[in-house]
Amino acid sequence: MQLMKKRLLKFRPAVVLAMCAGSLAAGVAKEAKRPNIVWMFSDDHAYQAIGAYGGRFEKENLTPNIDTLAKEGMIFEKAYVGNSICAPSRATLLTGKHSHKNGKFDNRDEFDHDQPQFQKMLQKVGYQTAMIGKIHLNGAMQGFDYWEVLPGQGRYRNPVFVSAEGEKTYEGHSTEIITDRALNWLKTGVDESKPFMLMVHYKAPHRTWIPSEKQQKAFEGRQFPEPETLFDDYEGRGTAAHEQDMSIEKTMRMSQDLKKNRPDRKASLEKLKPEGKDLVRWKYQAYMQDYLACIAGVDENVGRILAYLKESGLDENTVVMYSADQGFYLGEHGWFDKRMMYEESFRTPLLARWPGVVKEGSRNADLVQNIDFAETFLDIAGAPIPADMQGMSLVPLLKGETPADWRTSLYYHYYEYPGPHSVRRHEGVADARYKLIRFYGRDVPGGEEWELYDLKNDPNEMTSLYDHPEMKERVKALKQELKRLKEQYEVPEDGK
Repeated sequence: MQLMKKRLLKFRPAVVLAMCAGSLAAGVAKEAKRPNIVWMFSDDHAYQAIGAYGGRFEKENLTPNIDTLAKEGMIFEKAYVGNSICAPSRATLLTGKHSHKNGKFDNRDEFDHDQPQFQKMLQKVGYQTAMIGKIHLNGAMQGFDYWEVLPGQGRYRNPVFVSAEGEKTYEGHSTEIITDRALNWLKTGVDESKPFMLMVHYKAPHRTWIPSEKQQKAFEGRQFPEPETLFDDYEGRGTAAHEQDMSIEKTMRMSQDLKKNRPDRKASLEKLKPEGKDLVRWKYQAYMQDYLACIAGVDENVGRILAYLKESGLDENTVVMYSADQGFYLGEHGWFDKRMMYEESFRTPLLARWPGVVKEGSRNADLVQNIDFAETFLDIAGAPIPADMQGMSLVPLLKGETPADWRTSLYYHYYEYPGPHSVRRHEGVADARYKLIRFYGRDVPGGEEWELYDLKNDPNEMTSLYDHPEMKERVKALKQELKRLKEQYEVPEDGK
């Protein structure tokens, strides 16, 4: 706090003097109560790779800083996305709308920056706004006082950044540089008389999973538990699961993805000479070593930001949230990547700390979705929420209160087919227990296929119950709910 007081005296003399001046003082006091927002966002960070979520990596101590955020705040156990792919997820983050409303259906579509976005609205109510890192949306950003972003997917090493001033290349690893640039803005770019909203978006752990040299060395040769579905044969599911192109066995590239010519990998292959299932197991371990090393790098840099907030005293009035653009397969079903409405892809991590508001160590099991983020930021800031945004503010949940009208189901829609990884187009509805998915269109036999899962009795989603007679009424009810959601969200036929 002493450091914060010194900063206030250094940068806000007029404000400090004004605190004795009646109505102006009241205005300043009111302004001081408006919380800052730090939103940290990674690319493809699976919830199952965060210790606080439990699971097979819980004892690996991969995410001590993110786990601390969970201990000091709230962990959302049922956070999901509306379209599990990078750029559309970011468009939803900014707009509070599903893909069919914000126009970003897949990674190839152009994004209309002129449309309403939450950061523009925060500016109107006096917030400073900054975006640093990966956004994966074409064109110049709008609504940010400061922005410095990776073009497209960006590079892991010696990344190029684009800003309003042009392009600049930084030497080093992208995770560390994104943190450096974010801390630089916090230290030199913030007007202390105003609240701020900072978005820190990491490229990691996106494919091809290139960690820093430090993290690479730390993870070389480490062995990790296999998922029980690593050798899934997809019996009991339809065309989409059988004909995808995202398997560790067939899709992963030995050179680019698994770095077979790296000295440690080359020596391992020469020693083991793996074939068949043993080769799949080798690939899985190589994949996990690099993916989880990238995660460890993100966690270390999350720690740097948390440490600065505490050191500066900003932590006392700053909402800190951590999430990812979607989930990711870490060998479950023999896969990597995302896209499917199956749980590992559909579900995303979400943690939040808000001193004095969020109860430490709390957990929330309500259904939340990435259409809720923009509304949440606006609500935190005390800004009006536009009626055409499609989500709901999470602020009541953060306060430990679930509104009586909180949603009981979620809508999902994936569009990018034909496209990378050959995942068929599909839409679906999910409630707290059941999930109904409709795969449709090109290369789906008969034009559409349906799948139904009972997550209570089949959490790995191994067997569709759609054709089971005892599920007839459940299917009927879920189809009605899917129709209701499409009407509520104004979804055109097949989403477009």
